[in-house]
Amino acid sequence: MKITNLEIFFVKPRWAFLKVSTDEGIVGWGEPVLEGRTRTVWQAIEEFRPVLIGADPLRIEHLWQIMYRTTFYRGGPILMSCISGIEQALWDIKGKYYNMPVYEMLGGRVRDRIKMYAHISTSHTQNEIEGLYECALERKEMGFTAIKTRPNGKKGPVHDVENRAWFKSAVEFQTKLRETVGDEMDIAIDAHGCLTPNVSIQFARAIEDLHPMFLEEPCLPENVDTLARIASMTSVPIATGERLFTKWGFREVLEKQAAVVVQPDICHCGGIFEARKIASMAETYYANIAPHNPLGPISLAACLQVDACSHNFIVQEHPWVKGNLQLGEGYLKNPFKVVGGCIDVPTGPGLGIEPDEEFIQFNQYPGDWDTPRQYFEDGAIAQW
Repeated sequence: MKITNLEIFFVKPRWAFLKVSTDEGIVGWGEPVLEGRTRTVWQAIEEFRPVLIGADPLRIEHLWQIMYRTTFYRGGPILMSCISGIEQALWDIKGKYYNMPVYEMLGGRVRDRIKMYAHISTSHTQNEIEGLYECALERKEMGFTAIKTRPNGKKGPVHDVENRAWFKSAVEFQTKLRETVGDEMDIAIDAHGCLTPNVSIQFARAIEDLHPMFLEEPCLPENVDTLARIASMTSVPIATGERLFTKWGFREVLEKQAAVVVQPDICHCGGIFEARKIASMAETYYANIAPHNPLGPISLAACLQVDACSHNFIVQEHPWVKGNLQLGEGYLKNPFKVVGGCIDVPTGPGLGIEPDEEFIQFNQYPGDWDTPRQYFEDGAIAQW
């Protein structure tokens, strides 16, 4: 079997789907996208066309190593997002060729259901904070047992040195949120790298008795020693990883025990098998994985394959679009279903999905979505 073609579809709201065709009629799908740089990733895929056309798609590890090692300058968000989407499509082909889900080729499933967490948000017509409490209750009534929010419920910038009013509002918000949903609900808090280490430490210590599931990206990921310092000064579990690439990017985090929850993004870290390797590395440090995924249904399908066969998996992320969980409606002929806050492990071959190409064609866009920018009141750029 040989690869005969690569096609890209930029689809709303900000996704990119890759279709890899073969001379035996088997087609594989992947999601090679980097938020804000999707067209740049496609150019990187085009540069691999001479390597991939005519190649055997079943030699996944071999092709991965060729794409990774022969560029000389390794890793990074563009290259790894490119490789990740291609790798997902190759696994989809291989699973269809052998008529089995990807996870069966990676050791087999260790669970029957995949726990999902729900983002909470509110419309502009509601009181912003009160609307979040209402939304949290709605998610609970829908059957979700885990939710995620920001430290004080708001997306605005956080200053490098925050005043008492900010801390008071953040602690009050988290306290009332816990009281609203009860002790059985897991609450994850995403700082999104917007806090400085000292602000994170003070905030984490102030909410320890609320027992959050984890505090995500309490600082930016470039300095692992700083992240390890935060982790050592609080009992709140620390999570990170959405902006790390390959097993090498996670090595130092695990060795220095800077996080107990790692969050590889299957569309950025190197793909399905690389995420499985990262999960195995994490297992040796008694750390868990909670894959990051703010993208589309093909990305979700790839995540579920890793979740199904990784014993140290705890919870899966997936985006909510305009208040609704996007499970592939329209894009997939058989969208995923969430029951009791979980998705059943898919049983179809490959990624277990069948994209609707007619719908995808109709919902294309130029691929020009860009990362939002926000500023402090003095005009300086703030971390988004």
